[in-house]
Amino acid sequence: MASPQTETPGLELQSPKEAEESQTPAQGSRQTNSRKESNAHCKDGTRLGLGTLRQAFSRASQRALTQVSKEDTGLFRRSSCSLFRSFRQALDGGPAAGHFQATPEVPSGVMNSVSQQASTGAASEELKPEAEGKSVADLITERQLLAAFEQLLRLETRLVAEKASRTFEQDPTDFARRAMDVCLHYDALAAELSAIVRETLGSDGVDAAVLAELARVVNAEEEAHPSPPDDGDFLRTPRHWRQHWEEAVRRSAQERVRRPGAGWASAAAEGASGLAQLLAELGGLVRRDLQKVRQEVHPAYAAAGFPAWEVYLRAFHSAVAQRLQELARNARGCEQLYVLLDWAANVYGSPDFLGPPGLALPAEPLPPLLAPDVWARLESDYTSFLEAKIASCFDNILQLEQSHWAAAEDPEVLQGLYRAPLSMDVHMLVAEHVKAAGAISAELEATTLRICTRALGLFVPRFEKAFLASEAVSEPHLGAYINACEELRTSILSRFPGTQEELEKPLVAATCSFQKHLLQGLQRELQPLFRVVCTRDWLTQDWLRPLMDKVVRFTGHLQRVAQPRAQETLQEVHRFVVREYLAQALRPRKRFWAMERMRGSQKMSLDAQAISDTFQGLGSEATWLDQAIQCVAEILGETYKDDIQRHLETLIRSYPDIRRDHILAILALRQLGCRRKQRLLRHTQDLLRAAAGVLGAEAPRGRVLFEEIKVPSAMAVRITCI
Repeated sequence: MASPQTETPGLELQSPKEAEESQTPAQGSRQTNSRKESNAHCKDGTRLGLGTLRQAFSRASQRALTQVSKEDTGLFRRSSCSLFRSFRQALDGGPAAGHFQATPEVPSGVMNSVSQQASTGAASEELKPEAEGKSVADLITERQLLAAFEQLLRLETRLVAEKASRTFEQDPTDFARRAMDVCLHYDALAAELSAIVRETLGSDGVDAAVLAELARVVNAEEEAHPSPPDDGDFLRTPRHWRQHWEEAVRRSAQERVRRPGAGWASAAAEGASGLAQLLAELGGLVRRDLQKVRQEVHPAYAAAGFPAWEVYLRAFHSAVAQRLQELARNARGCEQLYVLLDWAANVYGSPDFLGPPGLALPAEPLPPLLAPDVWARLESDYTSFLEAKIASCFDNILQLEQSHWAAAEDPEVLQGLYRAPLSMDVHMLVAEHVKAAGAISAELEATTLRICTRALGLFVPRFEKAFLASEAVSEPHLGAYINACEELRTSILSRFPGTQEELEKPLVAATCSFQKHLLQGLQRELQPLFRVVCTRDWLTQDWLRPLMDKVVRFTGHLQRVAQPRAQETLQEVHRFVVREYLAQALRPRKRFWAMERMRGSQKMSLDAQAISDTFQGLGSEATWLDQAIQCVAEILGETYKDDIQRHLETLIRSYPDIRRDHILAILALRQLGCRRKQRLLRHTQDLLRAAAGVLGAEAPRGRVLFEEIKVPSAMAVRITCI
């Protein structure tokens, strides 16, 4: 009689027929004994059978652990303990005879171990299908997965039925041995499914027929175990192979996505180029894998109704997101942060990266590649680094310009205008950073524009101060920087209208400052030449020619200054010449008498015409200045004294900023009686009041002439006498 104390040589996968034959007559007679003897015998047999179960399970576990991955190892240990507790509850008298309360999770990747256990020992009784004559282990090895599953399912169904009929009451270890055999073969089948998924995207790949077979097995498992049974039997509990397959896909995607990250430590030291290379490798790998899924894997699964494309797409999306967050934690500096943001937004985020238009994306949108808080942190870190970088770039631009000053290099002339690299450098700096940020997001573009605008607004006055304090101030450089400020004002404000409020003021201020210094240089040269006006030498010398020669030479520089600044500066020169001429004429060192007065009037009239013709030939549009000197000349030489009033009226109407002191100074040039002068003054009072009203309300912008002419104290004494 077979004793339950006999050690089992190995785990056996028995057919239902062999299982029935294993019940010997001795066992049948043993069931007819008294309850006391039966219980005692069963108790002793249970204890020895449990030891046998432990030994067999230990051998299977040790062999299986060498065949599975680290993930499967943990699962194997957990399921082994759970399965062992389930057996112990039954053997120790659980809640119901023949029923198990635990629903263990069983390990994967144990096919070879099961094959060895099932083929060793004299009691080996493998279940063999009638047609093929192959064991379950052989079917799994040959990847005849559906046949192996159907064979296991038949054995499982028979085993559950025998358990329900209390066949194993006298020998519970026999049930445990056979149940474990079924479970381990199921685990071997599950491990083979995982292996197929791992190999699918490998270099050799997996045949489409094998993938279709895998899908049919999963569908068959779902049909065989649609829902958990009421009796809590662990054999009949669904194994959720679809979830197992999806998890295997996720693990496969994670393993493949991590391959390009091996060199990240060295890439971090290399800077943005190393990170860019790493992301390029990552993007290439993901593209190739998803292309293979689209072209080979998806069609093979689609025949069985498996959503392979969506599962693989979500798996790679999750794996890439996890990898990118790890890289983001190690990113340092503006360039590396931008590389990450740009790759996420423009490379991975491109429409054709995840698939061509012909293959629909999942109905449920994919989550963001980077969580909103992670994305916000990256943008914040990037803008912080960017502020320092932009400030450093402006420092470099200033140093570059200072090197040109030190070398005494004149600016280039391009297309007839002075050109300084300043405008191009600043424009490229702002435009490139704003454009790069705009490629990532509109918010980052706006933030970058604000950073550049603020930095430029601080740079312009600093640059102006440094230049004007240097020894390089000259007409060509001043003209070049006037052009540079105008170009920046035109290009940046037209391209980025939102910057007008912050940039308009400093750029205009710098332009005006450069214009002022340009004029001051000329004024210092011309000022001494006006001292001869209204002197005896003035009547006999051609003093005006050297003055106008300097003006013509100066306007040669203005021709290389962009409009409208060149015209503004030319008109300022024109106004300065007329103003200084009148200022000298109204402070004569001597009074003209008789013939000298007539000669002085003629000389002044000729000077007025020469000045007008010269500036008209240079392109000055300030024709309103032409009458000022001419009117004074006519008053000085007027022989019909009653017409002096007409000339004064013309002068007051043409120049509303003229004052009473100027009229008196002009009248003092003539030999007029006090009564006539007082009569002329009374007549001009109303005209002066009207002119003052025009000057306050409708005076043309920039038409200021007499207001800037001060009447000297000596002339004031004469006016007092009048």
